[in-house]
Amino acid sequence: MFDLIPTLAENNPLPHVLNHGWWKIGDWWIWSAIQTNLIITGLIMIVLGPWIARRVGTGPESEGHDRFVTRNPFAHMVEVICVYLRDTVVEPMLHGRTASFMPFLWTLFFFILLNNLFGLIPFLDLISLFAPEMISGEHRSPIGGTATQNLWVTGSLAIVSGVVINIGGLRSLGVKHYIEHMTGGVPLKPAYMPIVALVFTIEIAGIFIKPIALAIRLFANMTAGHILLATLGMFVAMAFAAESILITAPVTLLSAVGMIGVLFLEIFVAFLQAFVFMFLTTVFISLLSPHGEYEPEPLHA
Repeated sequence: MFDLIPTLAENNPLPHVLNHGWWKIGDWWIWSAIQTNLIITGLIMIVLGPWIARRVGTGPESEGHDRFVTRNPFAHMVEVICVYLRDTVVEPMLHGRTASFMPFLWTLFFFILLNNLFGLIPFLDLISLFAPEMISGEHRSPIGGTATQNLWVTGSLAIVSGVVINIGGLRSLGVKHYIEHMTGGVPLKPAYMPIVALVFTIEIAGIFIKPIALAIRLFANMTAGHILLATLGMFVAMAFAAESILITAPVTLLSAVGMIGVLFLEIFVAFLQAFVFMFLTTVFISLLSPHGEYEPEPLHA
């Protein structure tokens, strides 16, 4: 029985969530399973993006009012998500800057979402059925895992967000007001200089802390759910090892029900964490926006 379920027979849940190398030169990974996931996700967005845009876009005038109707159910679903994110989440915080940042924020949301959902497809388990020595022995695989539970990936996404946040702040506030923003509005007078120095230090630290928080939050949430799924799978393997129907049957049933429940929870978490990452990025962008104390410099898309 265990020959058919090598991934469940693992006595450690970590191999289920660790990145699996595929091509190595010495001790250096040239290509890994997660890199394949990222490439496929990017290609999906490149192909589906224009396809959806053509079906969401307004048709010719000859179609009358029907030209405003989205011509595909899937494209309509994506349109609803995009409109909700723009009008309900981003617009109340960024106002006139919404159009400038929406392409980036939409891309961020859907890229993270697709990688989160892609990680729920059990590629590693399918490969282990046909080549168990690759997964259990060498820990090699050309595809599989969850890219967004890899700290290097979430860190890279957070760095991109951090750069966009601060460049957006510089363009909107200007260098002078950007530096003033770092003082928290404390007057630049000799009597207040100790407070100015303290606030400025905290604000500078925040420039780095915010992306770090984004990276760790996404990494931790995506890793925790996958480890829980792997642990429940280990319970099934342990139950079969007991070789007693009185133990195997109830443990297998409860574990299977638990795994189904956690899987649905993981689907919800996939959407939630993509939303949270995009939402917090929007919040951080809005914090470096003019708040009425001076006129902002024009920001072009």
